[in-house]
Amino acid sequence: MDYDPEYERIRNDRTKRGAYELDMYLSRKHDELLANTLEHGSYKKTISLIIVDGFAVEITEDQANALRSANGVRVVEKNQEFPN
Repeated sequence: MDYDPEYERIRNDRTKRGAYELDMYLSRKHDELLANTLEHGSYKKTISLIIVDGFAVEITEDQANALRSANGVRVVEKNQEFPN
């Protein structure tokens, strides 16, 4: 995600309450981005990542392209797949 001053402000609060607030803020932010960009029910968010303000989501290539052009998105990368 692009630079977010609210994320930086909350991240600097190293208390247990601050960690909870950051988790909730980012999860809500990521959910809103997905809901505003992709069709409801067409994706599965698996995790929000606090340390980098990012998330993992199961989507199609077309959906990845839509996210790439969404306001506030810095980069969309495909997970690396390892052979069994």
